[in-house]
This record gives sequence, structure tokens and C-alpha cells, in this order.
Amino acid sequence: MLPFIPAFLLAQSSSILEPKVVVQPQEVRPLSGQLDNVLVFNSNSPEVVQTEGILLSTFPTTGKATPDAHLNQPLGGRFDIFAHHIAKATAPNDLKTLYMGIILHNSGKAAVTVNVLQGASYLSQPDAPFIELDDYLLNPKGTVFAGPGGRVTDDVLRGKRQDSLPTQIVIPGGESRMLLNVPIPVKGLDPPINGRSTLVRLRSNGSIYAASLAMFAQTDTRGEERTPTLSEWEKLLKEGKLAGPRDKTPTPPKQPGSVVYSRVAGVAKGSLWRAQLSDNDGKGYTLKIPEAGKAYSYVLSSVDRGTLGTQQIQSAPMVVRYPDTAYAAHGNYGIQYSLNLPLQNPTAQRQKVAIKLQTPLKNDQKQGNLQFFQPPAKQVFFRGTVRARYQDDQGRPQTRYVHLVQHRGKQAPPLVEMELAPQDIRLVQVDFLYPPDSTPPQVLTVETQR
Repeated sequence: MLPFIPAFLLAQSSSILEPKVVVQPQEVRPLSGQLDNVLVFNSNSPEVVQTEGILLSTFPTTGKATPDAHLNQPLGGRFDIFAHHIAKATAPNDLKTLYMGIILHNSGKAAVTVNVLQGASYLSQPDAPFIELDDYLLNPKGTVFAGPGGRVTDDVLRGKRQDSLPTQIVIPGGESRMLLNVPIPVKGLDPPINGRSTLVRLRSNGSIYAASLAMFAQTDTRGEERTPTLSEWEKLLKEGKLAGPRDKTPTPPKQPGSVVYSRVAGVAKGSLWRAQLSDNDGKGYTLKIPEAGKAYSYVLSSVDRGTLGTQQIQSAPMVVRYPDTAYAAHGNYGIQYSLNLPLQNPTAQRQKVAIKLQTPLKNDQKQGNLQFFQPPAKQVFFRGTVRARYQDDQGRPQTRYVHLVQHRGKQAPPLVEMELAPQDIRLVQVDFLYPPDSTPPQVLTVETQR
């Protein structure tokens, strides 16, 4: 079995035989637009869970045995819940199932209704194993995936709600309900390691609190494993402490030297980055294509010290967080990018244009170029589905879902190719949710071919 590998903190390492660096001179632009204000419950630390306890709690501290484990941050209206965790056996004969629960609580007197808009939760094994796939595969029905993060974000991109999720939860005043109560089994796996990715979009008509919790399976009178009950989750929430082992402590912002981003555990602000990519820094109505043989790129999911010279950090800011977890939602796992490109051919000749999503080498220097490896490195830095909507050269509307696998330093084939007539304007819309097992940054490139 291939392990559940979120590459974000593992990548950028050098192999013994470093591939050749290819420098592509071109303009790299910051991305227009910004994140919205939707709050995201972001549970990703500890990533590997081996002791049960609280993963993330936005509950008030009152009446809790470990007040520091509760961040006292209500959620309401539109909000997202994201969770991404791994179970790993501590010993070959210790194969009990780890359960993950997501509990919602209404501290008020009137009932609160929570509508589940879209969402999914998948295991690495058997739901979405990490298998080798071609770099570029059409994915019209969502049947192409490698890893639970890519499968979850594909479902939500298509507006799906997994059948196992409720359409609506009504929480009476002063009570709690489970949004999710699911296993992460390791028994029968070699090695005994498994992961689960969850992303749910919700809307409530009142204020609630949420917590993600980890508990090993309880046993019934026959010694068989069973699912934990609501009261058992409530007891763990009230009496438990933070789950472990804890991840590496992050480097404070602007501190010189090497950087540890760490994992995210808290509430971030921003679920969607919508951008109109146009001339005049996004203030125009059209986007002129480059001259023949040239290209420009927009940075995607840029992080501190990885802005490709734009100085734009797109990581969602944290509203509340635990002190030993990430200062920002680096990588923007599960966040949707919705990008409009009103391409214009300003010349008197037909021009062939390509739109690409690429994974250049991470840097933070304003060099006027992108750097790639030839051949690309072995590490997979992007693994997920991208949607492109446009009119083809015959004027027919097209919606194309493409599953991409990009290794570090991958230049990548085009998502879309089209020929623009002189003075023609053609809208291209690119949408994707940043897959949880990917490594930023990427770029969206517009290239006019010779």
C-alpha cells in the first residue's frame, strides 16, 4: 500500500542525482481578487493521530477539564468543516480502529438547523488509494482519483453531497448532534496506516460550536469493536485533552532562517478565492494574450517564502488556533479557486493559445522567470481534478474535468487549447479545490504558441 502522504512538509528535498533546472523567462503575476469571509473549521493537526483526544474544538472553555484545548469560536451562517488525519498503529499487534467524530453543539435555547450543502469523507484504504496515474486524464464522471483528498475535492467541485452525510441536522437548544462518526481502520493493511479526508460545506440559521475528536473503538459485550456513542463523544470533549503526538512547532512569521510551516488546527477565514484575471491588475474587462512564443503566469496557493517573486501570500489567515500549530492555513487545503480569463487576441492574425496549470520550483525571488526540472522530480506536488469551461473553436460550450498528476518542477500539458480570431474575446473559466495532499505553489499559465 502506498502511504497517505500530504507532501507539503516533505517536499523540496534534494535527491542524489538532481535533475537539470530549466529556466523559462516570463512574467509571473499576483492573483487578482481575494478570499471570501467564510469561516473554515480546519482540523489537520496532529496529522498522525496515535493517542485519542481533542483534535480541534471551537467550544467555550467553561466546564472543560483542559480549557486550553477549546478555542471559544462560534460558527454560523455559511461555514466549512475540513478534517485531514491519519491513523497509524503504534505496534504490530495494536490494530484497534481509530474513530473520528465531528460534533456540533447548540448552546442557545432555540433549535438551530444546519443544512449540509455539499460534502464528502473518504478513506485512503479502500476508498481512494494512492495509485499511479497518467499525468493528464479526462475525468468527466469523477471516477479518476488517487488519494482521499483528491476524491473529496472532486466531489465538492461537482456540487455533490455524499449519501452518508445528512441533508439537514436540527439541534435542539442546549444539545449536541454528530455530523460525522466514522472509522479510520488499520487492521489488515500493510503497513498498518490509513488516512481520512473530509470536507463539508454547511449553512446554519443560528450560532453553533464544533469539535473534531479522536477515539479508539469501544467494544461490546462480545469483545467486538463498535462505534462510539454521542454520550461517549461528549464525555471525551468535556474531560479529554489534545490528541497526540503533537506536530512540529511552527516558525513565527518573519523570523529569519529555515521555516517550519507546521500543520493547521483552528478556524481560518476564507473558503473561496474568486478572481477576474484581466488587464490593469484585474481592473479591466479583457485579458490580452501574450505575444506569439511568450507566456505569463498567475501564482496559485502561494505561501510565505514561496510567492514566486510576487510577494503575494494567499494562505488563509487564522481567526483562532492552538499555539503549537500553523500561523496560517498554508496550502489552502480544500479552498476553491474560481478564475475567469476573458482572453482577447489584440492582433490582426489568428493566435493559438494554451492554458496550463503548472508546478514550478518554489522560490521567493523576483527573477521574471519560472524554473522547472528536466526531467521532473519523483515527488508528486499536485494530484487532483481541475474544471475548465469555455467555448471551443466551433463556438460550442465545453466543460472539461481533467485529473492532473504533477511532479515537482512539472511544466505540464495544456488544460485548454484554442485558436482566437483577430480581435476575438473568449472567456475561459478555471475552477478547482486545492487538494489536501498537494504542495504549493502552482501557477496558471497563458501561453501564445508560435
